[in-house]
Amino acid sequence: MPTRAPSLLLGLGLGGFIDGIVLHEILQWHHMVSSVEAYPPKTLGGLEANVVADGFFHAATWLLVSLGMSLTLLAWQQRRLAPNWSFHVGLLLTGWGIFNVVEGVIDHQLLGVHHVRDDLGAPLSWDIGFLVFGVLLVAGGWALYRRGAAQLLSGQNLS
Repeated sequence: MPTRAPSLLLGLGLGGFIDGIVLHEILQWHHMVSSVEAYPPKTLGGLEANVVADGFFHAATWLLVSLGMSLTLLAWQQRRLAPNWSFHVGLLLTGWGIFNVVEGVIDHQLLGVHHVRDDLGAPLSWDIGFLVFGVLLVAGGWALYRRGAAQLLSGQNLS
Protein backbone atom coordinates (compact mmCIF):
# COMPACT_ATOMS: atom_id res chain seq x y z
CA MET A 1 0.00 0.00 0.00
CA PRO A 2 1.39 3.44 -0.85
CA THR A 3 2.10 5.84 1.98
CA ARG A 4 -0.50 8.55 2.66
CA ALA A 5 1.81 11.25 4.02
CA PRO A 6 3.10 12.69 0.71
CA SER A 7 -0.35 13.25 -0.77
CA LEU A 8 -1.75 14.66 2.49
CA LEU A 9 1.16 17.08 2.86
CA LEU A 10 0.81 18.15 -0.77
CA GLY A 11 -2.91 18.71 -0.19
CA LEU A 12 -2.27 20.80 2.94
CA GLY A 13 0.31 22.93 1.13
CA LEU A 14 -1.65 23.31 -2.08
CA GLY A 15 -4.79 24.17 -0.10
CA GLY A 16 -2.79 26.91 1.61
CA PHE A 17 -1.52 28.16 -1.73
CA ILE A 18 -5.07 28.28 -3.13
CA ASP A 19 -6.20 30.27 -0.08
CA GLY A 20 -3.24 32.65 -0.21
CA ILE A 21 -3.17 33.20 -3.94
CA VAL A 22 -6.91 33.41 -4.56
CA LEU A 23 -8.30 34.98 -1.37
CA HIS A 24 -5.29 37.07 -0.28
CA GLU A 25 -3.82 38.21 -3.59
CA ILE A 26 -6.28 37.92 -6.48
CA LEU A 27 -9.58 38.69 -4.72
CA GLN A 28 -7.94 40.62 -1.82
CA TRP A 29 -10.73 39.61 0.55
CA HIS A 30 -8.33 39.33 3.49
CA HIS A 31 -4.68 39.04 4.47
CA MET A 32 -3.10 37.02 7.29
CA VAL A 33 -3.61 39.66 9.98
CA SER A 34 -6.16 41.96 8.35
CA SER A 35 -8.52 41.82 11.37
CA VAL A 36 -5.78 42.80 13.85
CA GLU A 37 -6.40 46.42 14.84
CA ALA A 38 -2.68 47.26 14.82
CA TYR A 39 -2.36 46.26 11.14
CA PRO A 40 -5.33 47.69 9.18
CA PRO A 41 -4.78 46.86 5.50
CA LYS A 42 -6.28 50.22 4.51
CA THR A 43 -3.11 52.02 5.68
CA LEU A 44 0.28 51.69 4.02
CA GLY A 45 1.94 50.42 7.20
CA GLY A 46 -0.88 47.97 7.84
CA LEU A 47 -0.78 46.69 4.27
CA GLU A 48 3.00 46.23 4.49
CA ALA A 49 2.61 44.22 7.71
CA ASN A 50 -0.11 42.08 6.12
CA VAL A 51 1.99 41.42 3.01
CA VAL A 52 4.91 40.29 5.20
CA ALA A 53 2.58 38.01 7.17
CA ASP A 54 1.21 36.64 3.88
CA GLY A 55 4.79 35.98 2.78
CA PHE A 56 5.52 33.92 5.91
CA PHE A 57 2.24 32.05 5.33
CA HIS A 58 3.28 31.27 1.73
CA ALA A 59 6.72 30.15 2.95
CA ALA A 60 5.03 27.68 5.32
CA THR A 61 2.80 26.32 2.54
CA TRP A 62 5.86 26.03 0.29
CA LEU A 63 7.57 23.97 3.02
CA LEU A 64 4.57 21.62 3.20
CA VAL A 65 4.63 21.11 -0.58
CA SER A 66 8.41 20.61 -0.54
CA LEU A 67 8.14 18.02 2.23
CA GLY A 68 5.35 16.23 0.34
CA MET A 69 7.47 16.16 -2.83
CA SER A 70 10.51 14.93 -0.87
CA LEU A 71 8.50 12.09 0.68
CA THR A 72 7.17 11.20 -2.78
CA LEU A 73 10.73 10.96 -4.10
CA LEU A 74 11.77 8.89 -1.09
CA ALA A 75 8.88 6.48 -1.73
CA TRP A 76 9.97 6.14 -5.36
CA GLN A 77 13.55 5.45 -4.28
CA GLN A 78 12.27 2.76 -1.90
CA ARG A 79 10.33 1.26 -4.82
CA ARG A 80 7.06 1.55 -2.89
CA LEU A 81 3.82 0.87 -4.68
CA ALA A 82 2.65 3.99 -6.51
CA PRO A 83 -0.79 5.31 -5.60
CA ASN A 84 -3.54 5.24 -8.17
CA TRP A 85 -5.33 8.48 -9.07
CA SER A 86 -8.23 7.96 -6.66
CA PHE A 87 -5.86 7.29 -3.76
CA HIS A 88 -3.66 10.32 -4.56
CA VAL A 89 -6.31 12.89 -5.53
CA GLY A 90 -8.52 11.76 -2.65
CA LEU A 91 -5.73 12.50 -0.17
CA LEU A 92 -4.92 15.82 -1.90
CA LEU A 93 -8.54 16.89 -1.42
CA THR A 94 -8.51 15.59 2.16
CA GLY A 95 -5.36 17.59 2.92
CA TRP A 96 -6.87 20.73 1.38
CA GLY A 97 -10.01 20.22 3.47
CA ILE A 98 -7.98 19.71 6.65
CA PHE A 99 -6.16 22.95 5.88
CA ASN A 100 -9.48 24.80 5.49
CA VAL A 101 -10.96 23.38 8.69
CA VAL A 102 -7.88 24.00 10.83
CA GLU A 103 -7.24 27.46 9.39
CA GLY A 104 -10.92 28.36 9.58
CA VAL A 105 -11.26 27.32 13.22
CA ILE A 106 -7.94 28.73 14.46
CA ASP A 107 -7.45 31.93 12.41
CA HIS A 108 -11.08 32.87 11.76
CA GLN A 109 -12.77 31.81 14.99
CA LEU A 110 -10.30 31.32 17.85
CA LEU A 111 -7.65 33.97 17.07
CA GLY A 112 -9.79 36.21 14.87
CA VAL A 113 -6.71 37.45 12.95
CA HIS A 114 -8.73 37.50 9.74
CA HIS A 115 -11.99 36.27 8.25
CA VAL A 116 -12.85 35.04 4.76
CA ARG A 117 -14.37 38.40 3.79
CA ASP A 118 -12.70 41.14 5.84
CA ASP A 119 -13.52 43.44 2.92
CA LEU A 120 -17.23 43.15 3.84
CA GLY A 121 -16.80 43.60 7.58
CA ALA A 122 -16.22 39.90 8.35
CA PRO A 123 -19.69 38.38 7.91
CA LEU A 124 -19.90 35.06 9.76
CA SER A 125 -21.70 33.37 6.83
CA TRP A 126 -18.48 33.41 4.75
CA ASP A 127 -16.46 31.86 7.61
CA ILE A 128 -19.10 29.15 8.05
CA GLY A 129 -19.16 28.49 4.30
CA PHE A 130 -15.36 28.14 4.32
CA LEU A 131 -15.60 25.55 7.12
CA VAL A 132 -18.43 23.66 5.40
CA PHE A 133 -16.41 23.59 2.16
CA GLY A 134 -13.45 22.21 4.13
CA VAL A 135 -15.57 19.47 5.71
CA LEU A 136 -16.95 18.55 2.27
CA LEU A 137 -13.42 18.37 0.87
CA VAL A 138 -12.37 16.06 3.72
CA ALA A 139 -15.43 13.81 3.32
CA GLY A 140 -15.31 13.64 -0.47
CA GLY A 141 -11.54 13.30 -0.56
CA TRP A 142 -11.54 10.55 2.06
CA ALA A 143 -14.23 8.62 0.14
CA LEU A 144 -12.20 8.91 -3.07
CA TYR A 145 -9.02 7.82 -1.23
CA ARG A 146 -10.83 4.78 0.24
CA ARG A 147 -12.02 3.81 -3.25
CA GLY A 148 -8.45 3.99 -4.53
CA ALA A 149 -7.08 2.08 -1.54
CA ALA A 150 -9.70 -0.66 -2.04
CA GLN A 151 -8.71 -0.96 -5.70
CA LEU A 152 -5.07 -1.33 -4.71
CA LEU A 153 -5.91 -3.99 -2.13
CA SER A 154 -7.96 -5.92 -4.66
CA GLY A 155 -5.12 -5.79 -7.19
CA GLN A 156 -6.72 -3.23 -9.50
CA ASN A 157 -4.45 -0.24 -10.03
CA LEU A 158 -7.10 1.79 -11.82
CA SER A 159 -8.25 5.37 -11.40
